Amino acid sequence: MKAKKKRKWPKIVVSIILGLIVVSAVGWIGINDWNIDKSLKALGITVQEEKHEVELEKPTQVIEEAKDPVKEEPPIVEEPIEEVDRSGAKGYEGNETLPAEPTYVDGILIASKQYPLPATYAPGESKEARQAFEAMAAEARLSGYELVAFSTYRSFDYQQQLYNRYVSNDGVEAADRYSARPGYSEHQTGLAFDIGELHFEQHFARESFGETPAGQWLASNAHKYGFIMRFPNGKEKITGYMYEPWHFRYVGLDHAAKIYEANTTLEEYLGI
Repeated sequence: MKAKKKRKWPKIVVSIILGLIVVSAVGWIGINDWNIDKSLKALGITVQEEKHEVELEKPTQVIEEAKDPVKEEPPIVEEPIEEVDRSGAKGYEGNETLPAEPTYVDGILIASKQYPLPATYAPGESKEARQAFEAMAAEARLSGYELVAFSTYRSFDYQQQLYNRYVSNDGVEAADRYSARPGYSEHQTGLAFDIGELHFEQHFARESFGETPAGQWLASNAHKYGFIMRFPNGKEKITGYMYEPWHFRYVGLDHAAKIYEANTTLEEYLGI
């Protein structure tokens, strides 16, 4: 029997079909700007892209450490000057030589026109006085008053700047009524606190503070925390300074209570 010859035409047909497909595909891609994704989408074929999520590091949160507040020197305040009879009022003794050591009477540090401090005396603000003030301010807050100490410790050099400015503005005689000369200021002891009420700065270092509800509360309650009003009204001949309802001096609970009950000044209480 003769062997049958294999037919080659099926392969030829397949090759032709594949060739046409390739040519058509190339032509279709060319029509779509040679963009394969665009060509497939044009045929209705959706291509899903793989998503590669990258976890970004969270930015480091930088928190600045709270710095200790810088205590600025107290503002220069122009005190009003009233005409009063000052005959016989205590003044400076005329001896401008400052002592080598501070003066204590019955355990109380004295800084006045008769008892100056050494120029080098620089204790800073008293921690005990500050704690007493904070306790007093907390109690005042319960009554609706937000007390603030707007001036406490002052250095010898800064007091000199203040006093010189006051003298330049008002003259020596007037300045001596409301401002201490350098070395004679209670603020240099770190025990004197000038007190006012928050948001009522118009009464800071003003006699009008004594007429405000906060000023009246302070005058009636400061002794409970060891403070006394250092320069009461009508006592200028004794203290050497005009009425200052904002200036309070820390002397401790026992002394403050006795001075308040006697309605007297520190000079009268100590007999100096």
